[in-house]
Amino acid sequence: MTQKTNAARLLDAAKITYELVSYKVDESDLSAVHVATQLGEDVACVFKTLVLRGDRTGIFVCIVPGDKEVDLKKAAKASGNKSCQMTQVKELLGLTGYIRGGCSPIGMKKPYPMYIHQSAEEHPSLYVSAGVRGMQIHLATTDLIRFARLQVADLI
Repeated sequence: MTQKTNAARLLDAAKITYELVSYKVDESDLSAVHVATQLGEDVACVFKTLVLRGDRTGIFVCIVPGDKEVDLKKAAKASGNKSCQMTQVKELLGLTGYIRGGCSPIGMKKPYPMYIHQSAEEHPSLYVSAGVRGMQIHLATTDLIRFARLQVADLI
């Protein structure tokens, strides 16, 4: 029996269809590329959740394909900032309630502005972290965008 995560419980409450998929965690490789390999999926539909700090708006979130890096200039522009930077790993838990390798765009402590890379719309469904290492949520892209109130943007 798979343990339900907070993100999964929120989707249940919203009556959104999803699948919880577990994978083997490698503490030395927490990358989304590793996750995609474990799932046997194309890394282009396994998205990672990154937490950034803008010079004007403060904390915001970018969700990008697992094998890509967020372009800080594009992320700043999309979020209404002049500049931005990645937050420190040690800040993640306090800001989001999640740890590195298990940061989900669903169910963060606070409703931060969130942006998803426009390539998401090319896939009928996506994988995102379920909120713990070793677990992904597979759901329809449109459901994720609507439920998590994601803004589609050019981020890479």
